Amino acid sequence: MTSVADRPLEEQIAQWRAYVRRRQALHGPDVDELEGHLRDQLTALHEAGLNDDEAFLVAVKRMGNLDALSREFARAHSERLWKQLVVAPDTTDESATTTRTETLIVLGLAIAAAVAIKAPTLFGVPLDPNGDPPIFYFRNASLFAFPLLAIYFVWKRGWGVARGLWLALPFAAGAVFANVYPSGPRSDTAVLTTLHLPIALWLAVGVAYVRGRWFADGGRMNFVRFSGELAIYYVLIALGGGVFTAFTIMMFAAIDMKADWFVAGWLVPCGAAGAVLIGSWLVEAKQSVIENMAPVLTRLFTPLFTLLLLAFLVTMAWTGSPINVKREVLIGFDLLLAVVVGLVLYAVSARDPQAPPDFFDALQLLLVVSALVVDAVALAAIAARISEFGFTANRVAALGENLILLVNLTWSAWLYARFFRQRIAFTVLEQWQVTYLPVYSAWATLVVAVFPPVFGYR
Repeated sequence: MTSVADRPLEEQIAQWRAYVRRRQALHGPDVDELEGHLRDQLTALHEAGLNDDEAFLVAVKRMGNLDALSREFARAHSERLWKQLVVAPDTTDESATTTRTETLIVLGLAIAAAVAIKAPTLFGVPLDPNGDPPIFYFRNASLFAFPLLAIYFVWKRGWGVARGLWLALPFAAGAVFANVYPSGPRSDTAVLTTLHLPIALWLAVGVAYVRGRWFADGGRMNFVRFSGELAIYYVLIALGGGVFTAFTIMMFAAIDMKADWFVAGWLVPCGAAGAVLIGSWLVEAKQSVIENMAPVLTRLFTPLFTLLLLAFLVTMAWTGSPINVKREVLIGFDLLLAVVVGLVLYAVSARDPQAPPDFFDALQLLLVVSALVVDAVALAAIAARISEFGFTANRVAALGENLILLVNLTWSAWLYARFFRQRIAFTVLEQWQVTYLPVYSAWATLVVAVFPPVFGYR
């Protein structure tokens, strides 16, 4: 890794400016003002005889804590948070043109996603608003929007066409494995494909997001932050869409017309696909507004989930009731443990790596240990079920996923414990979390590609 002393002064200033721009309360003019103060400090320090590297380090130190500085700006300009939620072009002609171009591209891709989800009706796979949607739509849900989202990032990150085309391969492979296997519409392997294909393909979106530099410093963690922020925006859009849908049905019902065919056949599926692109665009456009929401929610839900896991373990020990290993229960436990891993990820992403251990770190460790115990109990129940009734696709999938989560939670607990004893830096824990991300995608790919033939497409 290149040290500060190895970089030219202007590059150091540019990196400092990029960091400052991500603070929630700071606008472009604020950053310019702060940079002016920094350069004044540099001039004075140069005159005092310091070289570039020494002057930069001292000047940045004198600027003070940027988070505290952001809070001061927020107090003085509290209305900005709401103003920044409105998407408005920048003041310069070049920036305004770029913003308009990006807006048109995103809207075009969102419309393309909406069209894509209706295209199968042309080939005899109707989306019947009066009945259950065919399993085809569930299996291919991620293929309607994720490739277009990857195209958006390829364009935004300035990839060449030839390099961007390589990203088509995982999506093409996903389409093949999701549709060529002769799995029955309600088979276990078809359901597993539906659940795991989005996880496998999300890694391809991540590669597009980081412009192919998956192992570059900060790239993977930035994608983790993007994923959480997109989830927040998507939920907000969905809530607004639910209100819009209710009013649509109500208004047409007032004139004795049923809008069910439009809502179920067009509005909901097309809106769900297009919202992936719109939400991603909002995250990109408004990072400074939304970037602190995921960590705030993490602070809120970490104690709640810790209490939930502890209450579950105490109740299970008190009653002696074993875990029910039905498919729905296993899926629920895996989702719960995945949420715990997500809470750890976002707590890590928002934490100052230089700060000493505090109460919230202790709470995180308690959460991880509790989840680890729950995972071990679930694994014991799955192993007992397999030894009694044999292997099935669902049981093997649950076994593999719980083992993957067990490894992550075990090592996370160990690293947290070592951090508390001040044996390692907090960045080691962060690196472990982001390094482990491809494991989830690799396992999901294995379930999609290998499980159907191995288990006879049942």
